[in-house]
Amino acid sequence: MLDLTKLASQIPGISQHLRVEAAASRQRLELGQQLLLQTLARQEELVQRQQKWRDRMTFTAAIPVEPLDTRVDLDSPPESQTVFATDGSQIAPSHHEIAYCYLINVGRVMLHYGQSLYPLLDSLPEVFYRPEDLYVSRQWGIRTEEWMGHRRTVSEVTMLAEMACRWVKPPGPHFDIPNLAMVDGSLIYWFLEGLPGEARDRILPPILEAWEQLRSVNVPLLGYISAARSAEALNFLRLQACPHETPDCMTHCANFIDKLPCQVIDPLRDAALWGSLLEPGQRSPLYRSSARILDLYEGHRIYFCYVNVGTEIARIEIPEWVAQNSSLLAQALSLTLAQVHKGYGYPVALAEAHNQAVVRGGDRVRFFALLEQQMIRAGLRNVGTSYKEARKRGSVG
Repeated sequence: MLDLTKLASQIPGISQHLRVEAAASRQRLELGQQLLLQTLARQEELVQRQQKWRDRMTFTAAIPVEPLDTRVDLDSPPESQTVFATDGSQIAPSHHEIAYCYLINVGRVMLHYGQSLYPLLDSLPEVFYRPEDLYVSRQWGIRTEEWMGHRRTVSEVTMLAEMACRWVKPPGPHFDIPNLAMVDGSLIYWFLEGLPGEARDRILPPILEAWEQLRSVNVPLLGYISAARSAEALNFLRLQACPHETPDCMTHCANFIDKLPCQVIDPLRDAALWGSLLEPGQRSPLYRSSARILDLYEGHRIYFCYVNVGTEIARIEIPEWVAQNSSLLAQALSLTLAQVHKGYGYPVALAEAHNQAVVRGGDRVRFFALLEQQMIRAGLRNVGTSYKEARKRGSVG
């Protein structure tokens, strides 16, 4: 139990710290705005520097593909539209349960507007219990729980593509209706960097294949990131702030322990800067991410921009084939903004996909109860949870 009486004495110190931090944040924001204007005047030159010295830089700087003073008013959404979304949840494996297995549950949502059609709201569960599912990752030093999360990512994307492609498959009646496929979170799968090549080859190819399926039927894919903490766009401004003739971090700044000379606005984040520059319904310039893992994405390198959706500054990520198609890009952003408005601050399709996917405590209990029944029917004996798990469930606390 939390003792609020003992906690109360610490609150004044927290308040004072937050006041000091707020003042420092305002100063960093003003400096960031000035640095953005200075960078705009040398944008093309700095892009060339970034591309030339990328391998010698110790930070990842996104490349702006539009002028840094770009502000685009998003289009109004069409009356008829369809939005697809998926999200996932899981039951992790536990040696204290009656069987060592895990479950992935993917929520699917298909919402139609202006078409007099019923929505799709359901979930697809899948149980993994075979040795090749449970233990294959251990040969690469990856825990089963971690591997389960990677498998969940694959399931979310593949089910999203299957649902969308089945609906809009040409020459069907829904092929020309503006549409959008959404996922919650980044399209840059940073976890892939830490995986051995053999493990990565089991995760990334099916994801890219699903993206290619969406591309083949002209359904734009978009990753929506709320409360984004990235500084990848601001890192491009560090090229302007660099005091050296070349941004060769490995040579000039190898001995710095604390902040580098170019980190003049750290820890300012992209969303904070663009929040001071964008009006509601506007987007920032497009950036091309320079994350090294994207070298493995073939023709699906990730672009992003920031959008003032009214309630926050959201980071929107799209594959290259969407970014380079102006009509698809406008369609994707327009429908996203409409989704945020319908969801009172967060895309309603993503919220519903999460609600369909989430596995609650009662669902977990019923899942293992169903599994126990089947094991008993199969003639297995001594079926039950460990004493530890049984005691935790019956705890008076």
